[in-house]
Amino acid sequence: MSAPPLFRLVDERRVSVVRDGAAVGRVLAADPVGSCMVAARVADHGIDPNAIGGELWTRRRAEESLCYAGANLIPLRGTTSDLHAFADKAMSSARRCSSLVGRADLVLPLWQRLETGWGPARDVRENQPLLALSSAPLCPIDPAVRRVRVDELDAYLVAAIDMFIGEVGIDPRVGDGGRGYRRRVAGLIAAGRAWARFEHGEVVFKAEVGSQSPLAGQIQGVWVHPERRGHGLGEAGTATLSAAVVASGRIASLYVNSFNTVARAAYAAVGFSQVGTFATVLLD
Repeated sequence: MSAPPLFRLVDERRVSVVRDGAAVGRVLAADPVGSCMVAARVADHGIDPNAIGGELWTRRRAEESLCYAGANLIPLRGTTSDLHAFADKAMSSARRCSSLVGRADLVLPLWQRLETGWGPARDVRENQPLLALSSAPLCPIDPAVRRVRVDELDAYLVAAIDMFIGEVGIDPRVGDGGRGYRRRVAGLIAAGRAWARFEHGEVVFKAEVGSQSPLAGQIQGVWVHPERRGHGLGEAGTATLSAAVVASGRIASLYVNSFNTVARAAYAAVGFSQVGTFATVLLD
């Protein structure tokens, strides 16, 4: 009589790297606005960790649980148990990410677990309305807002640094003198994804399409010169950029802090509506 077959017990907490690109694509397409940051990377580089700058993690299969782990942790799908497993995997890694960002119902349980090992965050933004626009803006655009030219990097960088300090709370030049941030901004300009209004050689409005997937363009870094605030430049400038994203066949999206009532009113005037809630945990 032959021996009964042996079945290896699978550790339900084990996290593996996703190899099924088609499954990842289905997850990203199901939430084009919420997954834009990851979808943009996958569209440009595929899912190979060496190309994408991080790993896509899952327990079981991507349709059930999925998390991007790179410079940032971006959970895309999963139960609380899945998120805790992702957190344990992250804590076992040698390198800590700089932030967590994504849908609040995924980010916050993930952070709750991570905080026990990593300690307190520099800032936790629990309520960031996720907004989307898939049609022409409701308000007039600003015809003076245009794509930034490569030779305008230095002038644009002044505004970008001021925006970064005000939004993130740290100076992006700390550590390497700003070389890394300059390269990142230069890359956005070269890609045609940095927009601004210049007056006498100075930026008075700026914004970028920070992530651009085949289905969505996520607007970031919206900034108006302090002396020009309250005059509608932010509303009209955002409308210009949003119109360009929509004209490209994509959904325009962005997320904003819930307490920023001025920005929220401007985005509502442009025509954005809330489609979810993001949360961001800033670590470094």
